[in-house]
Amino acid sequence: MTFSEMMDSVLIGDVHPLSFNMPRRYVPCLTSKVVAGFPSPADDHIEKHLDLNEHLVIHPQATFMLRVSGWSMRDAGIFDGDEIIVDRAISPEDGHVVVAIVNGEMTVKRLSMTSDGVCLMAAHPDFQPIGFQEGEELVIWGVVTRVLHKV
Repeated sequence: MTFSEMMDSVLIGDVHPLSFNMPRRYVPCLTSKVVAGFPSPADDHIEKHLDLNEHLVIHPQATFMLRVSGWSMRDAGIFDGDEIIVDRAISPEDGHVVVAIVNGEMTVKRLSMTSDGVCLMAAHPDFQPIGFQEGEELVIWGVVTRVLHKV
């Protein structure tokens, strides 16, 4: 498998900063919980309105949205065409899903840090881990905090 095939989940398209200067969009939040059975018709009461900016964004000035291209993170619930929310203010830790820059190209992978070094792991059996040799560049650009996709 070539390096570009391994980089199937390169993020393409625009990087969109999320900003609290944008108009607020409130979504009604109902008092009832959703059950996998028969809903109660009496539970149509709106408890409050939820601001998605406050719900999805921890560090507004350091948070961006990117669109994913490729399937290498499929088993982590990140699919081709999904949008991910990335927080650059969070310190990356072992096990985090991160946006990384590998030799100048962006990718999304799970960060693995061991005594042997750093590795980027795909969440799809067809993709090999990305290990690093001396002279190769790795920059952890940010930590993925949310995935947005259609169902």
